Amino acid sequence: MEVRPEQLAAQLARALAPVYAVHGDEPLLALEAADAVRAAARSRGYAEREVFEPGRGFDWAEFRHAGASRSLFGEKKLVELRLATGKPGAQAAEALVEWCERPASEALLLLTMPRPEGPGWWKSPWFTALKSAGVVVAVEPVPRQGLPAWLQQRLARQKQRAGADVLEYLADRVEGNLLAAYQEVQKLALLAPEGELDFAAVREAIADVARYDPYLAAEALVSGDTLRYLRVLEGLRGEGEQPGFVLHALAGALCALQGEGRVFHKPLARAVEAAAGRHDKAAIERALRHAAAIDRSIKGVGSGEPWQEFVTLGLNLAHGAGA
Repeated sequence: MEVRPEQLAAQLARALAPVYAVHGDEPLLALEAADAVRAAARSRGYAEREVFEPGRGFDWAEFRHAGASRSLFGEKKLVELRLATGKPGAQAAEALVEWCERPASEALLLLTMPRPEGPGWWKSPWFTALKSAGVVVAVEPVPRQGLPAWLQQRLARQKQRAGADVLEYLADRVEGNLLAAYQEVQKLALLAPEGELDFAAVREAIADVARYDPYLAAEALVSGDTLRYLRVLEGLRGEGEQPGFVLHALAGALCALQGEGRVFHKPLARAVEAAAGRHDKAAIERALRHAAAIDRSIKGVGSGEPWQEFVTLGLNLAHGAGA
């Protein structure tokens, strides 16, 4: 079965599956999900632990042996398999299928990996086997619009709460960096009292630790959130991001908005879907022509400064202007 991270605790409380797979590119949430499985396993007597981090030349017979062999002390054991990529090789895929077809009675498998890659990965034999044998936890980044609610939930755990203005301020400062968001919330537990958080105290305590990527700019662009779009652009430029990467994300989102392309970045794909009908076809076509002009500018065969042109593109799309 597949569950969301917030559903995992309830599933673990009901029963312990023989196999757990945690995948995704949000380190904090993936770590928390894996830690929850480890804690549940310990509480049910899985006292021994073996960890495999396969590299080049890894002998998969070792992994298979871990599932077939009993502990020297007769204890149940947790076997962790940590894959470095989202595309298991042929040997890894075969070993996973074999394990899932015959789960070990005395060993629980915990697989952690980045978001799966490749065409049709969700119907591949290894992924299908994982879902059939146990529980798959898909970890996804928290979108910007969901960040205030996420922060409020985390604050509630330490008996604190905040108004909408404080939550928006916090979200702006930690966007794109969930681990830093977690650390900043923990800092507030030490620096501020329980109850309602004062805006001035939060502003004094919180550092600007936002980490931007081009997909955040594209998400803000198609969503019509001009202020956020400009803020992300400023952050990207300050971090030394290459304009070509930014243009790739923006143009890809515009093409998808026009119905002529597909976005594989999930939060951006959701933003594109939600923005359907927000911009008229002519405005999108003008934005794509502008993107083509920016491409020529980046390559040195056109006029204009790319970063300023990104700003103009966003303002024009938001207001339906442009040549």
